[in-house]
Amino acid sequence: MSFQAYIDTIKAKTGLDPADFRKLAISRGLIDEAGLVRGVTTTDVVNWLAADFDLGRGHAMALITTFKPTAGAQFPIEDMLGKHFGGAKEHWRATFDGLLSTLSEHGPVSVAATQSYVSLLKGKAKFAIVAATADRLDVGIKLRSEAPTNRFEASGSWNSMVTHRVRVTDAAQLDAELLDWLRRAYDAA
Repeated sequence: MSFQAYIDTIKAKTGLDPADFRKLAISRGLIDEAGLVRGVTTTDVVNWLAADFDLGRGHAMALITTFKPTAGAQFPIEDMLGKHFGGAKEHWRATFDGLLSTLSEHGPVSVAATQSYVSLLKGKAKFAIVAATADRLDVGIKLRSEAPTNRFEASGSWNSMVTHRVRVTDAAQLDAELLDWLRRAYDAA
């Protein structure tokens, strides 16, 4: 589902748009002009939206992105990628860059980074995510048409924004099969 589709569904379900939700979140003390209030977590906001408006996590996360300040508060993507691939995870950067380059041959791919993972996007639609640890690269794939396998396990509670998870412990595991799944997820986005 695209970002705009989430927003349209929220409006149809609640009669409220992101500006209305922003005002409500400010009045509840969850956010201020700088974003989340200190001590308030994204989970707190997701739980509020679920309890009061019966919104699922994906819809809630779409709204939360609209709560973030837009002027001057975003970090350049290179800074965010540096945080994802810094320190003990640095050796995964070349693998990630190679993956991005290969996928870009299939079509335009952009990236967006959160605190915990990097989204791979076709336009504004997320088709995969990548999260690095010192020991592995977790690749999340959004491909609802495929059943989980031993290698392409169900994402489960790891990340609800994707359907499958592959644990890559060696760059050679970014093979034709994994690239095929990613290309199909791209096409489906």
